[in-house]
Amino acid sequence: MGFLSGLLFNLRGLKLGLTTGKLLFWGLVRFALLLLIMSVLAGLILAYHQDLMNLVWTKPKSLWLIWLWHLLSWLASLFLIGLSAIVSFIISQLFFSVLVMDYMVRITEVKIAGVVSEPQKLPLWRLFATLILQEIPRSVIPLIIALLIMVLGWITPLGPILTLLSSALAIVFLAWDNTDLIPARSLVPFKKRLNFLMKTIPFHLGFGLPFLIPILNIVFLSFAPVGATLYHLKKQGITKKT
Repeated sequence: MGFLSGLLFNLRGLKLGLTTGKLLFWGLVRFALLLLIMSVLAGLILAYHQDLMNLVWTKPKSLWLIWLWHLLSWLASLFLIGLSAIVSFIISQLFFSVLVMDYMVRITEVKIAGVVSEPQKLPLWRLFATLILQEIPRSVIPLIIALLIMVLGWITPLGPILTLLSSALAIVFLAWDNTDLIPARSLVPFKKRLNFLMKTIPFHLGFGLPFLIPILNIVFLSFAPVGATLYHLKKQGITKKT
C-alpha cells in the first residue's frame, strides 16, 4: 500500500469517526484538548509574530521591500500555527490522549471485527504506563528531533530542504503513532514495528499528509486512530461484521 492508499485510509477513518456516536464523542474530546493547547500556542505566535520574523529577516526600511516582508511575516506565522498543532499533539499525548486513542481503536475493532485484539487484560494504571512508555520512542522523541531540524533550517542556507525534511519526518511519525497502536498493544517487539515503518514510508507519508493542513490538521489528528485501525484490519483480511 502506497502514498494514495495512506491518504484514503485517513479519510475513511475520518468519515467513520464522524458518523459513529462513540467515536465522534471521543474524537471531539481529543479535538477539544488539542484546540485548547493550540489556541494558547497560536495566540503567542500571533502576539510575537513580528519579533519572530525579525529573527529571520529584519524589517526593511525600503517601501519596495516592506510589503514583501509583511507577506512573508504572515506566511511564516501561518506555518508556525500549523506547526503548533504538532506541538499541541505532543503535549496532549503526555497527559491522557494516548488512552483516548487506544479506546477509539477498541471501539473501531468492535464495530468492524466484533472483537478487540489484545493478548491480555491489563489494569488501567498499567495500561496507561505501557502506552506512555510506547509513546516516547514512537512519536515524542522523533517529533522533537523534527522540530529541531526545522529550527536549524531557519538559521542555515539549507533552510528550504531541511524544512521539507523535518515536515516529512514529522508527519511520518505522527502517522506511525496511530498505525502502531494495535501492534504495540499486541506486544510486537519494537524493532519489528520499526522495520514495518521503514518498509511503509510512502503509506505513512500519505496517511500523515492531512496533518500539515493548518486548522484542519487538528480534526485529522483527532480521528486518525480510526483510519489506522481500518488499515490494520484490512491487512488482516477482516471486513465489517454482519
